[in-house]
Amino acid sequence: MSERILLSWSGGKDSALALHALRQRPDVEVAALLTTVTEDYDRISMHGVRRSLLERQAEETGLPLHIVWIPRECSNEIYDQRMTAALEGFRSTGIRRVAFGDLFLEDIRAYRESRLGSFQMEALFPVWGRDTTELARDFLRLGFAARLVCIDTQALPASFAGRPFDEDLLRDLPPGVDPCGENGEFHTFVHAGPIFRAPIPVRVGEVEDRGRFQFCDLLATG
Repeated sequence: MSERILLSWSGGKDSALALHALRQRPDVEVAALLTTVTEDYDRISMHGVRRSLLERQAEETGLPLHIVWIPRECSNEIYDQRMTAALEGFRSTGIRRVAFGDLFLEDIRAYRESRLGSFQMEALFPVWGRDTTELARDFLRLGFAARLVCIDTQALPASFAGRPFDEDLLRDLPPGVDPCGENGEFHTFVHAGPIFRAPIPVRVGEVEDRGRFQFCDLLATG
């Protein structure tokens, strides 16, 4: 029998690649997606994507979605309390491992392993250590489609907000910007690809300027 695991889901490219990688493995079965949503905005935390689009993603993957609600300006203490409660709930059902789409940030990996280890759970990193240039092109080769929904303007021009994640974008990235945005240069929303039953039609809405960060609002079109 395959092991039931939980997948930390942001709605972005790395989460999608992690789910795709996990579905190639006969030894594991993704039981649910786990996402943080900011209460005040009703949007995916950090990415700024509407909850309705998040729910559409989960529907098209065929997986249950569990939302952890956090406040705006969430403290580490509140985040840890709410995330721990969610994870302990899954642990009570027999789930012992949580998968993440992290690629190479050692401090993030160590934090996840430490937090899960504190209540006898383990972290799994299905795309860890992959060359990010190769991984970005694999994402396109596999038929995924995504748009940039959050831009750190200290790394990229604001005009990148809303752009499709494609070969043109990869060519246009300034030197030093990771092709997968692993250092937080950008975040994406995946709207098509082999993990979905059907594509999620979206269009680009308004871009909101929040100082350092630019958020592109995506709207469902069907």
